[in-house]
Amino acid sequence: MTEALARFPPTRTAALERLNRFVPHAGRDYATRRNYDLGRDGHDGVSTLSPYIRARLLTEADVLEATLARHSASAAEKFIQEVYWRTYWKGWLEMRPAVWGQYKTALKGALDNIQTQSGLRDRWEQACKGETDIECFNAWARELVDTGYMHNHARMWFASIWIFTLRLPWELGAEFFLRHLLDGDPASNTLSWRWVAGIQTPGKTYLARTSNISKYTEGRFAPKWQLAGEAPALSGPSKPATMPLPDADLPIPSARTGLILHDDDLSPGFILDAGIAPLATAVITTRSGVSPLSVAPHVAAFADAAAQDTVDRFDARLGAVSVVAPTSDALAAWASAAGVDQLITPYAPVGPAADVLARFGNLDDTPPLRRIRRPYDSAAWPHATHGFFRFKDKIPKLLGELRGLRAAE
Repeated sequence: MTEALARFPPTRTAALERLNRFVPHAGRDYATRRNYDLGRDGHDGVSTLSPYIRARLLTEADVLEATLARHSASAAEKFIQEVYWRTYWKGWLEMRPAVWGQYKTALKGALDNIQTQSGLRDRWEQACKGETDIECFNAWARELVDTGYMHNHARMWFASIWIFTLRLPWELGAEFFLRHLLDGDPASNTLSWRWVAGIQTPGKTYLARTSNISKYTEGRFAPKWQLAGEAPALSGPSKPATMPLPDADLPIPSARTGLILHDDDLSPGFILDAGIAPLATAVITTRSGVSPLSVAPHVAAFADAAAQDTVDRFDARLGAVSVVAPTSDALAAWASAAGVDQLITPYAPVGPAADVLARFGNLDDTPPLRRIRRPYDSAAWPHATHGFFRFKDKIPKLLGELRGLRAAE
């Protein structure tokens, strides 16, 4: 077992145990200590639940309900906002999917440049291997590669140093994260890197400062005179216009149904509890699609094991289960053999799973594919029209609706 999977066992049981350990600290403790990065064995100030939320072995609603059962919304305000940041990023990208396409196009160009510019390639390799002259940066790079995790504050420092001190393309940094993070999410990761670079909020960048790093690592690191003193915003393509949130589908309960279970949502109970009894289930994992390069073994292994955990937990309700390659042709062959009239799947937000499902849905002679979106997402995503602080104003209303939404799920 890799160090990453030993630290983050890919099961819902492990996720719930971690949630239960953290919840008592989700109030004042979190607000006080959340910015402190004390090393790979010192992340007690944060929940470290993100790998499980990324795969939805734990849902955001699970986490919020557990938190509110122990704390008032005001006492746990900072942690609740952190949960909703992930929701906000997903909604923002869902209504501007072209940004994901822009990133992938720019990344291809940056990877091509690595092949032709030896100096760029050397600097990129040194950064990825943690072999720069900046001790803190090297430690974070090695922690990420070894454990599949990096503290959120350290991610901001790391991205700033990557862009403004090492002067590497931000797309290569975002790709490095997606290739190694267990919680690597197309929305949160891509948009956060854009924000640091000054593209997401035009002109607003994030500058890593020695004083801030020293304070919040409690003196472990103090990279004096090594960091860039300014962070001029990078240029980027114009933001696409906001599109309406894509429609979600409703299943036909009486139809002969096949379920496509993917690693963006491994809690299918909200579909099964609505009276759907699939005759067959296809399981696909799509983490290899986050990068043109090979993802770290622990990233694929986490997704595969988490999917198997879901199959084990829901086995009696899934019909005949098949692990299927994440391609449209493989899904088409499975659907034909299953002999079903409709296919349903948890709604996959912008990213590799959604790309695979879109290609499959466009094939001829396949049953209709119905994407079932969680009420939690349908309630929150439409508010991600501007910046997070406008979205934040909706959080009290969203929390008030949460109990009713869970009943709907």
